[in-house]
Amino acid sequence: MRRRLATVRARAALGTTAVVAAALVAAGLAVLLSLRADLTDQAERRADDTARTVALAVASRVPDVTPYSRLDLPDDEDRPVQVVAEDGRLLAASEDLERISGTGVDAVRPRPPAAARPAGPRATGDRDTSSTSGTSRTSDSNDSNDSNDSNDSDDASDSDDGGAPPAPGRIDDDIDHGSGRATVDGESADMRFASVEVTDRAGRTVRVHAGASLAARESAVATAAATLLAGLPVLLLVVGGSTWLVARRALGPVEGIRREMAAITASENLARRVPQPATHDEVADLARTTNETLAALEAAVERQRRFVADASHELRSPIASLRTQLEVGAAHPHLLDVAGAVADVTRLQRLAADLLLLARLDAGERPGDGRVDLAALVREEVAQRPADRLPVVPRGSCGPPVEATGSRAQLARVLGNLLDNAQRHGRSRVEVSVGRTAEGPFLAVADDGAGVAPRDRERIFERFVRLDEARGRDDGGAGLGLAIARDVAAGHGGTLTAAAAPGGGALFTLRLPPAAGGWKVPRRPV
Repeated sequence: MRRRLATVRARAALGTTAVVAAALVAAGLAVLLSLRADLTDQAERRADDTARTVALAVASRVPDVTPYSRLDLPDDEDRPVQVVAEDGRLLAASEDLERISGTGVDAVRPRPPAAARPAGPRATGDRDTSSTSGTSRTSDSNDSNDSNDSNDSDDASDSDDGGAPPAPGRIDDDIDHGSGRATVDGESADMRFASVEVTDRAGRTVRVHAGASLAARESAVATAAATLLAGLPVLLLVVGGSTWLVARRALGPVEGIRREMAAITASENLARRVPQPATHDEVADLARTTNETLAALEAAVERQRRFVADASHELRSPIASLRTQLEVGAAHPHLLDVAGAVADVTRLQRLAADLLLLARLDAGERPGDGRVDLAALVREEVAQRPADRLPVVPRGSCGPPVEATGSRAQLARVLGNLLDNAQRHGRSRVEVSVGRTAEGPFLAVADDGAGVAPRDRERIFERFVRLDEARGRDDGGAGLGLAIARDVAAGHGGTLTAAAAPGGGALFTLRLPPAAGGWKVPRRPV
């Protein structure tokens, strides 16, 4: 079970499901909050409309003709209304209102004033009377100053500045909002209240509290939340299953590659290749790169096998010859060919040194970052070869230094191998030249022999390759000199190429990158 959950398919499915779940929860909360806010605004607008409608009736009422107790208030249970005096006394309320909170006035029935007011005209032009029944009524008298028709306005929208109450017959522009709860005709619900001040024609300022039920909001939010909660598991199951199937289909070729690689490892058959999908995605790139790696590995292994076989073959001949000479010498001391034995030992020694150098180069040995003067290297190498069959003519070795970066010993080995090859195939002389071009320093060795055919100018750099009988074992060549020279050149970041010499014969040119920092002509002492 743990292994199944550790697979890429399982992790992709779980990760995608978790991300989608988080996104859906966040989106669901945003939807619910937006829906709640929108429905709250709708309830608030309904409360505003109700409050302004009642306030308009208060502003246009005629005192003593339409007392507050006889105001036409909405009897809808979703829109409770209170009309409250400035001293907090309830003047009028919806008929079926049983309980209310959130407006600051908990009374649901009008009540008489706490103390009887003196008779006669008052500043507000109002007087209150109480009935003997359980429900209080409020009657109003005309104000002596309430005869100006200019206060009669159906759409009162102006208010005095500085927080003063509205003018007679006017409604305050500012509407306050709040939340609470009300019980109307036995039905309780959360409410959104709108409160507005209004002054009637008699100059009496009252506050109208009108509510709008939030039951629709709560019902819609609850329904939406239940729908989201019910659909969330189904949607997550679909997302997880789809991701699992897609990941399984996408990773199917990877499993095929893995199985084929396991089979190749078990069979050790590097000629096999992994299946490559016909798509152009990353899996196809992986299969293509894997096949290229297998091809390179197969070539390397085959090259190593040929190298071991050729090395064994090359070593077997001198060893067999040396053993034969020693056995003859042991049986007949006077027949011992000491010179031949020394030659075979020397040949073995050179072959072993070549094989060791090739092994180090194949292992990635770095040439170093020393400074090598190619002109001085040519002079020293030629001076150490007094027994060469053909004279060596240096050219360009007496000028300023031609510096390169690398290993002096390895570059000397390259020059020695090229000179040995030229001595073996030249007819009358060998020329060595050094110089510098825009690309960097170069070293060239030319002979006047038969040269190398164009078709063979790359093959001669392969290991243990001899083109003709003149390059046989009797001449001391094992076919490793040019291969070593090219490997050393590649290790130095340079190239070694074969071409035709201007005067006939073969021309081998070693090109190296310029030395870091360039070269400077040494100052001569004064």
